Amino acid sequence: MMELNFTLNGALRTVIAPAGENAQRVLFNQCRMHSVRNSDDGFGFAGSDAILFNGKVINASLLIAAQLEGAQVRTAESLGSWNQLSLVQQAMVDVGVVQSGYNDPAAALIVTDLLDRHPEPTRDQIDDALSGLFHRDGGYQQFYQAIELASSRLKDPDYLCQIAPEFRDDLRHIGKSCPKVDAAKMVQAKPCYVEDRVSEDALVIKMLRSPHPHAVITRLDVSRAEAMAGVVHVITHLNCPDVYYTPGGQSAPEPSPLDRRMFGRKLRHVGDRVAAVVAESEAIALAALKLIEVEYQVLPAVMNIDEAMAPNAPLVHDEPIVYMAGAPADLEQQNACSVRRGDEHMIINFPIGSRPHENLAASVHGQIGDVAKGFAEADEIVERTYESTQAQQCPTEPHICFTYMDGDRLVIHASTQVPWHVRRQVARIVGMKQHQVHVIKERVGGGFGSKQDILLEEVCAWATKVTGRPVTFRYTREEEFISNTSRHVAKVKVKVGAKKDGTITAIDMDFRANTGPYGNHSLTVPSNGPALSLPLYPCENVRFTVNTYYSNICPTGAYQGYGAPKGNFALTMAIAELAEKLGIDQLEMVEHNRVHEGDILKVLGAIGEGKMPTSVPHAASCALEPILKQGRELIAWDSPKPADGDWRIGRGVAIIMQKSGIPDIDQANCMVKLESDGTFIVHSGGADIGTGLDTVVAKLTAEVLHCPLGDVHVISGDTDHALFDKGAYASSGTCFSGNAAKKAAENLKEKILFHGAAMLGEPVADVELAFPGVVRGKLGEVSLAKLAHKAETGTGFGILVGTASYITSELAFPYGANFAEVAVNVRTGEIRLDKFYALLDCGTPINPELALGQIYGATMRAIGHSLTEEICYDGKGIPLTRDLKSYGAPKIGDIPRDFRAFLVPSDDKVGPYGAKSISEIGVNGAAPAIATAIHDACGVWLRKWHFTPEQILRELGKLEQQASA
Repeated sequence: MMELNFTLNGALRTVIAPAGENAQRVLFNQCRMHSVRNSDDGFGFAGSDAILFNGKVINASLLIAAQLEGAQVRTAESLGSWNQLSLVQQAMVDVGVVQSGYNDPAAALIVTDLLDRHPEPTRDQIDDALSGLFHRDGGYQQFYQAIELASSRLKDPDYLCQIAPEFRDDLRHIGKSCPKVDAAKMVQAKPCYVEDRVSEDALVIKMLRSPHPHAVITRLDVSRAEAMAGVVHVITHLNCPDVYYTPGGQSAPEPSPLDRRMFGRKLRHVGDRVAAVVAESEAIALAALKLIEVEYQVLPAVMNIDEAMAPNAPLVHDEPIVYMAGAPADLEQQNACSVRRGDEHMIINFPIGSRPHENLAASVHGQIGDVAKGFAEADEIVERTYESTQAQQCPTEPHICFTYMDGDRLVIHASTQVPWHVRRQVARIVGMKQHQVHVIKERVGGGFGSKQDILLEEVCAWATKVTGRPVTFRYTREEEFISNTSRHVAKVKVKVGAKKDGTITAIDMDFRANTGPYGNHSLTVPSNGPALSLPLYPCENVRFTVNTYYSNICPTGAYQGYGAPKGNFALTMAIAELAEKLGIDQLEMVEHNRVHEGDILKVLGAIGEGKMPTSVPHAASCALEPILKQGRELIAWDSPKPADGDWRIGRGVAIIMQKSGIPDIDQANCMVKLESDGTFIVHSGGADIGTGLDTVVAKLTAEVLHCPLGDVHVISGDTDHALFDKGAYASSGTCFSGNAAKKAAENLKEKILFHGAAMLGEPVADVELAFPGVVRGKLGEVSLAKLAHKAETGTGFGILVGTASYITSELAFPYGANFAEVAVNVRTGEIRLDKFYALLDCGTPINPELALGQIYGATMRAIGHSLTEEICYDGKGIPLTRDLKSYGAPKIGDIPRDFRAFLVPSDDKVGPYGAKSISEIGVNGAAPAIATAIHDACGVWLRKWHFTPEQILRELGKLEQQASA
């Protein structure tokens, strides 16, 4: 151990640290500097651990603790004061940069240092300063606006400007810019994430994981690990709960195979669980892992769709199959060749087209019209196959959980999108009743779908139940890549026919997906491929087939877009290729065939998510007409594209759509209470994962109840203190959780008016609720504070509470378009994304500046998937991509030079005040917009994404020439 003396935020500090300890750990764990967070295990990529070290910005994880001796260290905690944001922090909050917030304190510190050095920085200076920051949720673009705002306020502290466009002049709060209700807490690094709640006496879990993509454990000896001092427990397949489940956080009964146990003998991917050590410290747990003896029978691996489909392919799941309902007639025959490993089996809740012993996890098919007749009527037909690669969500906060016992109750602090599903799943797995399990969703440092799955909560909970001790389990960044869920890989064959004038006569989509080792979301993600692409081009004759295959790649699951990016890429590209054959401009082809407001979306009557829709949906609102007109003008679609040396310019477009929740399946509930002083507390089951859902709920409540926004406090995502909500997925937050809040506020408003009228002695019909929180009649008025006081007296009518549940059979579809301009170097194959415009119709934007931030972030994730991101494997199925630095996620230097987002309103009847979803749709269009622009530039069709210079040179016939040279 060594004593270290240094100055921290202007005060002398002395700490005792082990030799070789990391500086980030010292600052976070011992000095409780919550701004110095760990996103990348010391690779120095993410910048979440940025500090000012002797006056220079540096990542704390790149320092050993000894280097702190005598140093001047400044962290983001030095900015502002306890109840006052700094100028930079305030600018970031005002602009809407702060979303998940995990590394925004570090960003504020970096920007503060930048403005200290350059009060009016250029774009190059901004890019240089922020080059070490990985900001996955916000997409970087709004940092330029925040820095410009902060720079202006340096000169004029009272400087004001319009942050974002505003909507709905008839409403007070809806459609107006206002700070996200939790943004100040996050940007100041106040404790709000799971890691901030972990107690000092918490045990630590470390997981021994499979080194093989496909193997069976033949011998496992944990005795030496168990005997090690400081090891409290070791969990394996021999002593874990004998319960089968799916990690997917979906409404029960889940439309996914229950095909995993907490630990199993058969291992199905590199990173699969072998044993978990529960120990007094991380160091002890890691040392104990090395003492575990394991012998494996290595099996042939299946790594792609073609291998999985092949005759006599190795079976990823060869265990017996049990159906809860709707067993197929040949189930006994299917099970005849099952491999018996004790009582190992899988469960299928109801028919989902699954044939595991053919590596088929799920399947579905459907048709409208006469497809053969439609193709017979076509003058031109295109049939092409398009493929995607495996991409990772990369939240800046890794997966993490903290559990402890409160008497006989299990408390789970989780970074999750689905607190209610976590409670239900964990209770069942560990053998407790749901009322004995309390899930607290903390602020979530990025999810993007990956935190919809239950990936470590059940292990952490079981360790606490067995030991009675507080336990924490946190993924390393390597585990995020090999053991987290990622985007499904797809291979999509599309056949499209059209008449000479461009009218599409028939579409046939064969969507094949690779679900990896387990079948969570194996029906619903691939089903959304056709469901969120085919309705964009209404056609009388459509057929679709979806088949999802098991393999031994690292796990897949939910990722924003949820199948739509692959389906939309394939269909957009096929239509663009058909347009070229017909001699029709791509944008004209889109305009000729696209969906219009009021259209009946017949194909959606044939596609469900484990349950068929009760009615055929229609496009109740759709702003594609003004979107495409504005996009055409912005990108100067028809203007010349002169070459510049080896550079060729091209433009492309893609239209996109998404849902706003899952009708007839999802549900949200809410309760609003009137407090003694006339303010309100909202108990919302919704899970705000950085999207601003709590702000949406607060604004809807304030709008209905005619009160200041500051008079509303939201408690959300807490299973003890809120009502059931299915969680943050399927773009449902605004429509489902928002509508539940609006209905609960309306329910409370009725009670307020009733009792207010009684206090005024007037008929209910003669009173109204007016700002700033008064019941006003023709003869007088009474404040909500007086009303609340009367309610609570010994002769009162009891506290006033409004409750509501929201379900619907109707769909609200956001629409949009992405326009891209690229430059392609025909000598080197380099792709330069010069312009990218994202125009989206989310109905009435409730939080305009936050909506724009959601668009920028989603769009940049999609651009990354299109141009640089991929999880790679070697020839033996071993994943090579295990850290952020090698993965290829874009940073600020990678964004388009001209990058703009636009909100184009429409009025939807399903969402609250006409609102629709926004957070997810932005990932659906970048790939086809960029790919069609590449074709426009150099004439090549890239049918597999992400897109690389090698692909372009190969298609141009130049790669072999360069290799021989």
